Amino acid sequence: MASRIADFVAARAMRVSTLLGPDKMRSLAKFNKHVTNPVQRRWAHRLPYYALIEHTGRKSGNQYRTPVMAFVEDSSMHVVLNYGTQSDWVRNLQNAGSASMTHRGARYRLSAPRIVPLDSPELPSAIRAVDAPERSALHMTIEPIQPTELG
Repeated sequence: MASRIADFVAARAMRVSTLLGPDKMRSLAKFNKHVTNPVQRRWAHRLPYYALIEHTGRKSGNQYRTPVMAFVEDSSMHVVLNYGTQSDWVRNLQNAGSASMTHRGARYRLSAPRIVPLDSPELPSAIRAVDAPERSALHMTIEPIQPTELG
């Protein structure tokens, strides 16, 4: 049941972002950064299709925790870039080349971030099914962080 609800939510979120378009989504991103994200940080790391990405600011050096809708499969993680490729967290990951993530209670190391088109065969079929050829996703390699590494 929870998986079907998560599938529904994920599909609707991608559909809404497609309907709103990039300009309205960038405006919404500013609101979410200051209002919605602080709330989502409390639960995003525990739910299917959500994750909490921990990254370092490319200019400030500050540590950030950004909730995202994530598709995790085998040794990769994919995030549809609903707010575009110029989001601060995306640019921070590209600059650093790595980050960490908590997904469904497990910690992962992220590496090799690449922006790919939504119709890329590297992406899960649920993402490729979104009819938005002008949009893209962030593709990353993941590996579990062992509890002994958390220190």
